[in-house]
This record gives sequence, structure tokens and C-alpha cells, in this order.
Amino acid sequence: MRLRKLAALVAVSAALILGASAAASATDPVTLGAGHVLDQSSALSQGQLDAADARLKSLYTQTGVDLYVVFVPTFTDPGDRQEWADRVAVDNGLGSSQYLMAIATDARQFTTSADSAGPLSNDQLDAIEAAVKPHLSDGDWSGAISVAADQIQSALGGGAGGSGGGPLTAILIVVVIIVVIVLVIVLIVRSRKKKNAGATSGPAIERLDTKELARRAGSALVQTDDALRTSGEELGFARAQFGDDATTEFTAALAQAKENLDAAFALQQKLNDSVADTEEQTRAWNTQIIQLCADANKGLDEKAAAFDELRKLEQNAPEALARIQQERAKAGDGMAPAATALQKLGIDYAPESLSTVTDNIDQATQRLAFADEQLNAAQTAMAAGNGGQAAVAIRAGEQAVDQALLLQRAIGKLGTDLAAAQEQIGPMIIDLESDLATASTVPDPDGRVAAVVTATRTQVDAAKADAAAGKKHPLATMKALEAVNTQIDQTLAGARDAATRAQRARQMLGQVMMQAQAQVSAAEDYVTSRRGAIGADARTRLAQAGAELVSAQQLQTSDPDQALARAQRADQLAGQAMQYAQNDVGGFGAPAGGGGGGGMLGAMIGGIVINSLLGGGSGMFGGGGGSGMFGGGSAGSFGGGGTRGRRGGGRF
Repeated sequence: MRLRKLAALVAVSAALILGASAAASATDPVTLGAGHVLDQSSALSQGQLDAADARLKSLYTQTGVDLYVVFVPTFTDPGDRQEWADRVAVDNGLGSSQYLMAIATDARQFTTSADSAGPLSNDQLDAIEAAVKPHLSDGDWSGAISVAADQIQSALGGGAGGSGGGPLTAILIVVVIIVVIVLVIVLIVRSRKKKNAGATSGPAIERLDTKELARRAGSALVQTDDALRTSGEELGFARAQFGDDATTEFTAALAQAKENLDAAFALQQKLNDSVADTEEQTRAWNTQIIQLCADANKGLDEKAAAFDELRKLEQNAPEALARIQQERAKAGDGMAPAATALQKLGIDYAPESLSTVTDNIDQATQRLAFADEQLNAAQTAMAAGNGGQAAVAIRAGEQAVDQALLLQRAIGKLGTDLAAAQEQIGPMIIDLESDLATASTVPDPDGRVAAVVTATRTQVDAAKADAAAGKKHPLATMKALEAVNTQIDQTLAGARDAATRAQRARQMLGQVMMQAQAQVSAAEDYVTSRRGAIGADARTRLAQAGAELVSAQQLQTSDPDQALARAQRADQLAGQAMQYAQNDVGGFGAPAGGGGGGGMLGAMIGGIVINSLLGGGSGMFGGGGGSGMFGGGSAGSFGGGGTRGRRGGGRF
């Protein structure tokens, strides 16, 4: 990242030296960074960039639609503006509700890449571009972004609309039934060892083109992540039933598989970051990801026979069924309190603050409905003397009940995190008021301090207004205050000694750590309970967020500055993971608020149908669970989206 910024600085300096007559630099399709705006033309100041990113994040909060904006000098490879924009959108895995506006500042061209299945019509997109064009002609780059966001929000009426999916839901259910039948047959005639054989054979991988290699790596990540999540759940069930001593070997195998998967996710994060990778690096890292995932699965497969023998659900079906029925009753009793808790949170907090748990009651209801179906099926199978079918049904019911309990607990966890964040906001405001007073005494020959003071004052006033509002946004407010706190601390760094800077870092670290832990926890619960619909992008960012958080925890005593940076990165990655995950669930075929499809659809979203009913434990059919289930789709790509591209924009 630093090398990339340095290269950009050198390029700008060279342009100034050579003068305005220098030829416009060419720009190939780019990789989007963490924010909504990528500026490779130095069109925006840092303040404008921050403001634009904040406005586009607000657009997503208000409408559920993302707008990404890219500034480059000119479009090359391909040189056609629409092909260039569509290539960037596809390469970065943008979904149907994600738009990309590409602006070539030197070539004076722009266009918008849109999915034909998106919520905006071509006429609406034409109107948006018409409103943006005058600002581009005047070189008002930040104004163009603001107008685009306003126009999109106006066109959508403050909401992105429903996702529908009735026909798709029916198709999905039919497909799953077919898949169940096929896979049961396949599982009878093929061992897991044969299924994994050849997945990482050298010659086969070497013959793949780079795009297919990347697709298989993403698919392997989804498969293996599902395998570990399911195996971890099964280990917990086995411990409760048989004790720790009986599960020692599988515990060790699971730990080793987790190490392999963490290493694979770290490589995927390198491929996803804003640093350009060579063809050689891309192929090498994707090959490593596939190998690491294969090793993780192999370690689990080697213990699978002993683990399956341990559970012996066929022999212990009556006892296991009684135990799960008790858990089902407990989950059922928890539904009303959980619903009441969510309703109470809605009184104090804005809907945006509750987006990670808004549909938890509906989702939990679906899981319990599915559990009831499976537990009834288990009783029927036991009465008929079919222990194998009973064991499969009990296992599915067990996972469904466990997810229902997780969904209930997530509401209480979020309530605790929101209350804790609200308590922190007052002291943060007091601290920032003190910083503002100090800043007023600092010399400011170039006006840089004044700009930071203005931004800080704006956020402090907004935080005060939010605290007085009926519907609060404590986590978002806390995050905004942390951002300006970092800015003003950097501005005042020269006026403070090392001891004071270290003390302030420690003071801020606790606040950021709490924010990051809340974000990571919420994202982890969301992905675990909806993993059947979530692809590799969300999982990669979540895994990296967890790694950054652990690193921050380890460094908070010895190096608070570094710990603070790691915690901030964890918070950022967890937020991205949640956004990708919600996009995936929204594109799965049912509205994010639940409803439709009943217990079967809920089981599909939870990854239970593939990972439990089919007996594999690792979701190995094509590309794993959910959006990767039939080939490893990326964020927002599952659910029958349309084609990208339109002939919009033009010269300005």
C-alpha cells in the first residue's frame, strides 16, 4: 500500500515537472480498495475523499445500494469505457445492487457499470449520469459524487426495494431436492477420499487458466470454511455427549485444519487488497490456497471414520433424539424473550444499528420449523426401524436448533455492545473538546489545523445530536468520533511528547478494541447462522478481521500504537465482511427480512441442507455452501443476477 502511494506521488510530481503537455497516463482495470472511492488521478483532496466515502456509505445505509467511484487518467486494456468499467465490476465481484461509476479525468470520459437485474432502470441511470455530467465538465469531482448519490437515493425513494425471489425460491428448493437425491447416491458409491483425490494434482492445476484457478481457490475456501464450521459444531455436540477424552484426536485435527485455513484466507486477502499482483503471484497464491484447503480437508477426513464411529447415532438415536428435543424446547422458550429484546432495542436505536439482527427472529423461526420437521422425521424413521435415516434427521435437527439459539443470543450480544458504545461516546466527546481547545493554540500557517478542527467539530456536534435523538447510532457514532480523533491526534502530535502520545494511544485503544470486537462478533454470528448463502469474499475478510483483532489483543500492552492500527483494521475488515455477507444473503433468493420458503429455505441459508442432510460435513458439491454452492460465486453473485453493462456516460 505504501509503495503504491509512493508510486502515485512520484507520478504526480513527474507530471508537474513535465508540464501540462505530457501525454495522459494509461490505466488498466483496477482493483477496488477498502472504501467506495478509488482515486488514481489525485482528483480529490484527502478531506474530499473522506467526505465522498462517508456519503456513499450513507447511501448504502439508506438504500441498500452501493455506488463505487473510480478516478483514473484514461481507460486502457480495454480502451472502451464501458468494457473497462464492466471488467472492473466483474473482476471485483460486484453484485446486482452494486454500481460502478468510472471517470477518466484526462480522457474526459465516464460511464456507469450496472447489472441488468439491479434496482435502477436504464432511464434512471441515464438521468443520474445527466445530472452528474455538468459537475464533471467543471472539474467538480466531489460534487459529481454527491449528486450521483443524491440522485440514486431519490430514484430509489430511500430504499432499494424488495428482492423478491418467489420463483427463484421454488427453483432452489427443487434443485436442493435433486441435489439431495444425487448426493446420497454419490456418497454411497464414493468415499470422501476419492472425492478429494486429484483436486490439487500438479498437472491439472498447471493446465488451468488464471481465472479458473482463482474460481477454484474461492470455491475451496468456501468448502473448507464450511467443513471447519460444521466440524466445530459437531465436536461441541460430541463433547457434550461423550466427554473431552473421547474427542482428543479430532480436536487436534480440527486445530491443524484451522491453521491451514487461516493461512489460505491470509493469501486470499493479499489477492483482494489494493496492491497490484503479478500473474505469477496470482497463480502461486491461488495454488497455495487450494493446497492448504486440501490439506485441511485431508486432516479432517483422516479422523472422519473414528469420529463417525464415535457418534454412533444409529445405535444411540433414542437418547440423542431426547437430548435434541430438550434443546428444541429450550430454543422455543427463548423465542418470545428474544423477540421482546429486539423490540426494545428498536425503541432506543435506529434500524441501521440493528441491521445485523433485524431478521434473527424470522431466521430462528425458520430453523426451529426445520428442526421440528427433522425431529418428527427421526421419530418416524426410528419407528420404521430405519436407524440411518433417523441419524441423518437428528443431526440436521441438532444443527438447526443450535443455529436458532445462536440467532437468539446474537440479539442480546448486540444490545450489550450498543449500550457499551453509548457509554463511551460521552467521554470521547469530552476528550475531543479538549483537543479542539488545544488545537486553537497551535500555529496554523497553511490552514491544515483549521480544516481538521472543522471536521472534528462537525462530528462532535453530530454525536451530540445523535445522543439526544430518540433513535441512536452508537457504534456508527463511535466509529466517526474515532476517525476524527485519529486525525486531530496526528495534527497535534508535534505539540505532544512521546509519553503523552503513548498515553493517548492507550486511552483510545480500549474504545477501538471494543468497537472491533463488537463488529467481528456480529459478523461471525451472522456468517455462521447464514453460511449457506455466503461466499468466499465475506469469509476472507472476516477471517482476516479476526486475525487482526487477535494481533491487536497481543500488542495492546507492548505496542499500543501498533495495536490501535490493528484494531482499526479489524473493525474495517469486519464491516466489509458484514456488507458482503448481507449482499450474499440478499441475493440468495429471499428477502433479508426472512419470510417465504419456510423451514427448508432457512435450512438452506443456514447451510444445514448441504452440510448436514447430505452427510458430507464439508459442503462439497461444486463450490461449497451458499453463493459458492454451485461453483464458488463471489459476493452478490448468487441468485440469478443479470448481465453487466450499458452504453451510458460519454464525454464531459
